[in-house]
Amino acid sequence: MSAPDDQWWLAALGDTLVWARLRLLESGNAEVFDARGETLVYDDEDSARAALLDAEFHAFDGLDEDDATQLGLDLDSTDPPAAEDDEDLLPQMTERRVGGNA
Repeated sequence: MSAPDDQWWLAALGDTLVWARLRLLESGNAEVFDARGETLVYDDEDSARAALLDAEFHAFDGLDEDDATQLGLDLDSTDPPAAEDDEDLLPQMTERRVGGNA
């Protein structure tokens, strides 16, 4: 289940979407839960965002239709993963897209 300070990021790798969750902590630190099931801790939100951008992730809440088209996404049918806990979330962190080159 997402906390209020969760931010979803995604990257498109071929026909696969890869999600990452950035969570802001009360301490000011930030955690990124990635598709390998690892939780990476950063000193602050800016450091976490920079790491995600360096890895070619895009903030899901900042995507517009042009961004989505470049990534091969339909914003109306794309939603971040949702689960009660990280164990259940992990299998949803990579998503094979239908279509592509035949």
